Amino acid sequence: MSYRHLTYAEISTLEAQACTAEEWSRVMVAEGFLADNIYNVRFSGDVRLGVFEREFTLDGGLRRVAGVRHATLHNVVVGDNCSIDNVHNYIANYTIGHDTLIENVDLILVDSHSSFGNGVAVNVLNETGGREVYISDKLSAHMAYIMAMYRHRPALTERLKQMTDHYTSKHSSSMGSIGSYVKITNSGSLRNVRIGDYCTVAGTSRLTNGTINSNADAPVHIGHGVVCDDFIISSGTRVDEGAMLSRCFVGQACKIGHNYSASESLFFSNCQGENGEACAIFAGPFTVTHHKSTLLIAGMFSFMNAGSGSNQSNHMYKLGPIHQGMLERGAKTTSNSYILWPARVGAFSLVMGRHVNNSDTTNLPFSYLIEQNNTTYLVPGVNLRSVGTIRDVQKWPKRDKRTDPNRLDYINYNHLSPYTVQKMMKGLKTLRNLRYASGELSDLYSFHSAKIKNSALVKGIKFYETAVHKFLGNSIIKRLEITEFRSDEEIRERLRPDTPIGSGEWVDLSGLIAPKSEVDRVIDGIESGRINLLKEVNDEWRTMHENYYTYEWTWVYEHLEEFYGVNPEEITAADVIRIVEQWREAVVGLDRMIYEDARKEFSLASRTGFGVDGSRTEKDMDFEQVRGDFESNPFVQATLQHIEVKSALGDEIIARMRRVNK
Repeated sequence: MSYRHLTYAEISTLEAQACTAEEWSRVMVAEGFLADNIYNVRFSGDVRLGVFEREFTLDGGLRRVAGVRHATLHNVVVGDNCSIDNVHNYIANYTIGHDTLIENVDLILVDSHSSFGNGVAVNVLNETGGREVYISDKLSAHMAYIMAMYRHRPALTERLKQMTDHYTSKHSSSMGSIGSYVKITNSGSLRNVRIGDYCTVAGTSRLTNGTINSNADAPVHIGHGVVCDDFIISSGTRVDEGAMLSRCFVGQACKIGHNYSASESLFFSNCQGENGEACAIFAGPFTVTHHKSTLLIAGMFSFMNAGSGSNQSNHMYKLGPIHQGMLERGAKTTSNSYILWPARVGAFSLVMGRHVNNSDTTNLPFSYLIEQNNTTYLVPGVNLRSVGTIRDVQKWPKRDKRTDPNRLDYINYNHLSPYTVQKMMKGLKTLRNLRYASGELSDLYSFHSAKIKNSALVKGIKFYETAVHKFLGNSIIKRLEITEFRSDEEIRERLRPDTPIGSGEWVDLSGLIAPKSEVDRVIDGIESGRINLLKEVNDEWRTMHENYYTYEWTWVYEHLEEFYGVNPEEITAADVIRIVEQWREAVVGLDRMIYEDARKEFSLASRTGFGVDGSRTEKDMDFEQVRGDFESNPFVQATLQHIEVKSALGDEIIARMRRVNK
């Protein structure tokens, strides 16, 4: 935009309206500028003013004309059609976009060359340092994961810091920016803060050294009583109701409120934090904590729901708060649960009671950890039949609130994947070895610091076998769908992988499920200098995410012989029929268990408290009015339909296989 100097007439008008300037020659205006709505303003340094023509309609219908009133501006650029009113202290060293409203604020200031939160070191997992994650506007959960967890590769750590330093230097400035269509009202001090378009800052107490990445597609709301220091807040997020954040990264579409307090922590896409406290946590996508009495500390989580009173300890009063733990994706804690770190809980497991024995159940996912008499009892695989597990898996994609087309995190929602199935296959070996070593008639088996009852071990083997059949069968059926085959060789040709990528171990990079070989390839590229920019790393994550199912099939193909005893290079239509029959039995069997688990929610015991002053009939009627009928419940109907659809799918592919070689 081009600017001109003020005319003598405009200066006279401004002075008549109680405006002053250290040097009027340093106040320049856009063509079409009118001085009518500029009064009681002090100008200092270089100031640029746009055109003020529009009206703002405030809550309640009050109208405000664009302009600058009752303010001090020092080295400020004000875009067209802004309204700045009642700045108690001053605004210094800022560029303000167009159509922005700033009203009743204390101070907006950049006081030095600032990085606006980029490059801040967050001491995640270990409060004393050692796993620092250097935050930036472009930080993804996956980038943070390797930055925090791959400290066994110091060259990688150094290169990641250099890349972040490069980005930080590029985006540092002695001038701050406030975007267009921003509203900042009734707030305290904003110091060294960069604010994106369409952001609302309303009643906020203090913001210091940070970036708010709001935009038109995903506005950010910062609300009453909020205090944020050394932070990055990503698009689509809401921080409100007295929340306090110190040295934190908050990812896209998060919700932090109800006096939540967090320090030295990372929150990625769709996290929610209310009422409680977090310290040095790595909260991967969909980490949710709602309760006042809940403390999350020094842990790594994702797809996690923390029950009320959940707590962990990272301090043994010896060398300080140096211990850490991990609840892998989908793990939950019940009310008043407690875990003494270090510990690692397998994916989609439930933690109930107090656990002080430093358990590691990573290769026994979908389990219950239950405390009885200060002993951890493990119930392997039981969560595979839980209606709650399936409900969670179905709800997460629906609760993805990200509206920004530029997503930072690549999230895989599958609960059965090479990542979890490889663990179940290891778990099968573990349980069978325990049974062999201690005898089939043992009442109790010891696994590390946990105990497994005989009945739980036997059922666990069955649960894992069923889940592996379901996953491998799903993949085979998907690979063979639609196509008519004339010979066994055509089946073999179709089953051969499209790429060697996907074999070997898989990892969960906080939401992104990928082959470890691909992750290692990216890490090698970073260490060698082939990958130099944060954007290039994020592009690599996107490629892995987009090719997930191609890579997944490579892994499945690699494990067919191990699980089914058939070499895929020699597989026949008869083998496929056998596999599909086992798959159909597994899918229907699991669905039946889930169906029966759901029925418990409609049992007589569940009706306690209904029809409080009436008869048994009124109790049942009250229950049905509130909760509905079991058979008409949407989830129950979907489960029954799933059984029907999968049974038909199995029949269809078996029929196609029987036509081969005829």
